[in-house]
Amino acid sequence: MISFKTTEDINILREGGKKLALILKKVGQTVRPGISTADLDKLAFSLICECGGKPSFLNYQPSFADKPFPSSLCTSINKTVVHGLPSKEKILKEGDVISLDLGMEYKGLFTDTAITVGVGKIKPIYEKLIKVTKESLDQAIKTSKMGNTLGDVGYAIQKHVEKNGFVVVRDLVGHGVGYSPHEDPVVCNYGIPHQGLKLEKGMVIAIEPMVTFDSGAVKEEKDGSFVTANGKVSCHFEHTIAITKKGPIIITQY
Repeated sequence: MISFKTTEDINILREGGKKLALILKKVGQTVRPGISTADLDKLAFSLICECGGKPSFLNYQPSFADKPFPSSLCTSINKTVVHGLPSKEKILKEGDVISLDLGMEYKGLFTDTAITVGVGKIKPIYEKLIKVTKESLDQAIKTSKMGNTLGDVGYAIQKHVEKNGFVVVRDLVGHGVGYSPHEDPVVCNYGIPHQGLKLEKGMVIAIEPMVTFDSGAVKEEKDGSFVTANGKVSCHFEHTIAITKKGPIIITQY
């Protein structure tokens, strides 16, 4: 069942989303060769608590998971697409690509956002992958207007990604968000224009393109993370978006 947020809800989400975006920016700026993903997780937890929020991923167990997620931050390196677990043993090295995915509960409402950054100097093709994935999210947001459909949103991502020689991951999706970390509807990163659920005022969705090379096939690891089946590097960006009469509002921006 899809929930519709009130104007008051959206104002609170914007307040929390701005704080979350600034936190994720700080975590991203901390990425460097030699730092552990556990250190990044510790920083994210600390910053969320300092701003009066709660980490929404910590001990959260969605219906599709076998056990609760043990961290505040998802740290997905190279072939890991999403749900990478932070660890003291996972030390970032020059040339790595890491997705940082973070959610927060603030004043009872939930926001969700993700960025991908390079560790030190990375290959030019990885720089292009990051650029194109972020651009595909921007295209999807522009398409997220009342009266358009989720098929339009997914197609905007797919079209831009494939035009630039990459592929979307089809088995992992975005989602509704706001009253809980994961809600209806499912938000795919591919689609057919004018098909699917029509976007209405008050809907709040997390759009999160996941993009890689050659094949979008993924497999689940024992720890619950998802990796590319071909072992290629992947990229992931995410914003929480509110659908309004005046157009889409990016909740998770500073």
